[in-house]
Order: sequence, then C-alpha cells, then structure tokens
Amino acid sequence: MPASKRRIPVSQPGMADPHQLFDDTSSAQSRGYGAQRAPGGLSYPAASPTPHAAFLADPVSNMAMAYGSSLAAQGKELVDKNIDRFIPITKLKYYFAVDTMYVGRKLGLLFFPYLHQDWEVQYQQDTPVAPRFDVNAPDLYIPAMAFITYVLVAGLALGTQDRFSPDLLGLQASSALAWLTLEVLAILLSLYLVTVNTDLTTIDLVAFLGYKYVGMIGGVLMGLLFGKIGY
Repeated sequence: MPASKRRIPVSQPGMADPHQLFDDTSSAQSRGYGAQRAPGGLSYPAASPTPHAAFLADPVSNMAMAYGSSLAAQGKELVDKNIDRFIPITKLKYYFAVDTMYVGRKLGLLFFPYLHQDWEVQYQQDTPVAPRFDVNAPDLYIPAMAFITYVLVAGLALGTQDRFSPDLLGLQASSALAWLTLEVLAILLSLYLVTVNTDLTTIDLVAFLGYKYVGMIGGVLMGLLFGKIGY
C-alpha cells in the first residue's frame, strides 16, 4: 500500500481518533504535540512564522519602529525649518501667484511701458496683493520663463551661424546668471552706501532685473528675422 494511503493506528489512549476531521485542541494533551493532524491521520509539521511576522510580533521591534518614525518626523520638521530659513518658500509662493491674464498684461506693460500711468503697488492690510490681482506687483514667473527662453533663443541664433554647441549653450546660461547676480549685488551695495531705506527685498530686485530678458528675447528675434539692422 502506498505511503499516502497508509493509516497510522492509534496505539496510545487519549490520542485523537484517526477518523476525526479536526483535532480537539481544547485538551492539554493535544497542546503537547507540536504537529497538527490532517484528514486521514497524516501528520504535517506546523508552518513556522516568517521572519517578517516574527519581527512585527516582537514588542521591542514595534517600539523601535515607533521611535524611528518619531525621529524621522522630527528630522523632516527640522529640515523644513532650515530650508525656510535660507530659502523662503512661503514668500516664493507669492511671486508665482500669476494667471494667464496677468502674464498677458505684464508682457504688454514691458513692451509698451509709456502707455501705463499708475505704477503704484496695491496693498491689503500692509501686505501687497498677489501679482494676478495687480499688474504692478513683481513676480518671478515671467523672469524665470524669460531667462530659459532667452538661453534657447540664443542657442538658436548660434545655430544659424553654425556656432552652436552644448558647451556654448551652457556658457550662455551661466554668463547670463552671473551678470544677473552682479547686478543684484551692485544695487544692494549702492543702496547700502547711500543709506536708502526701501521696502524692496532681494527677491524683488531679482524679479525687476529679470524682466530685461523679455526685451533681450525681442532683440535676438529681430536679429534673426531682419539681420543686424533689425537687431
């Protein structure tokens, strides 16, 4: 007879009936055996718990995980405070609060500034309103997009002259950024030397100085379309 069909005779009193489908686990003797019986009297060893389950079942491990999560939360809070100290994220959100109508009006103001009369920035409870509500408010969206567009247009101009290379494109971007930084530092130094009290911040200066890239893009495009005379 094959081993899978062989029945194990009950030789000791108190053992489970081989015809019983499930063992009686309520008795103390059944708890003494380390293996559960399957139907037909065949014995199979109990499945051992996985290391992951054993790790989670350990209270010391649970405490360690909770402590690690607490440290991670404290570290994230510390990083956020330090980032906000050196890079004012909350203030930068104000300079990017723009919409399509504002961008169109601002570009028209940059190309035709003499048609604009009222240059006063609007305030609400000693706080300047968002740029999308005031065309005179400085923003960083147009300067950032204009800077990137200027680098690309300059690369296009170099390509028409058969002088384009990735190195020149990177040099053009770094030189434009370096000149912008020097302009901001020069204005800050001038304000410090003449002791002028102003509400303009460094970010405001970057925004106002970044608007010049719009005109520079127009100049390069005119040069591409009409040559040196158009430029």
